[in-house]
Amino acid sequence: MAKQDRAVRTRQELIRSAATAFDRSGYALSSLTEISRGAGVSSGALHFHFSSKQALGSAVEESAAQSLGDIIALPPREHPAPLRHLVDTSHVLARRLDEDVVLRAGFGLAADATWMGDVTLWRTWRSWVRTMLTRARHEAALSPDVPIEDAVSAVTAAVVGAQALGRFDVEWSPEYALTQFWNLMLPRISAMAPAE
Repeated sequence: MAKQDRAVRTRQELIRSAATAFDRSGYALSSLTEISRGAGVSSGALHFHFSSKQALGSAVEESAAQSLGDIIALPPREHPAPLRHLVDTSHVLARRLDEDVVLRAGFGLAADATWMGDVTLWRTWRSWVRTMLTRARHEAALSPDVPIEDAVSAVTAAVVGAQALGRFDVEWSPEYALTQFWNLMLPRISAMAPAE
């Protein structure tokens, strides 16, 4: 059993090390030697777990996809309104992108021209945003004059942009940027409550 636990830990360390390398240098410039060294294992151990750098990239993407799935599948407390849930979840995703190198690298691989993977996390996020906005429309919480696809694009771009700017400017806070975005956006997209 201890051998199996060690194998699982080694695999996770390799995925984390690969994510760190991909996040820092991109897929093409990351070497298997660098990745095995970062995980503290031999090249042989790396090849025992992953047959190629492509297999390792796929594992990073799959792990990131599972993390994203956990974020967007979190059951809302007391089933909040879909717009509130969208705002809260966008903040959770921004925070997790800042803290979790595997999640960040998984999203980054989608924008890496040298990577040819099967998973596109931004597409998954965008689809979930569309689902929340569609639910808000059905519940009459979304202003009827707001085109859903325009709102989907704006929300997706805001999360992507907040995360990207936060990586290159230490004074830029993705949390603050998203709060400002929602302060501006929510009054525009929310359906006004009827006057009593």
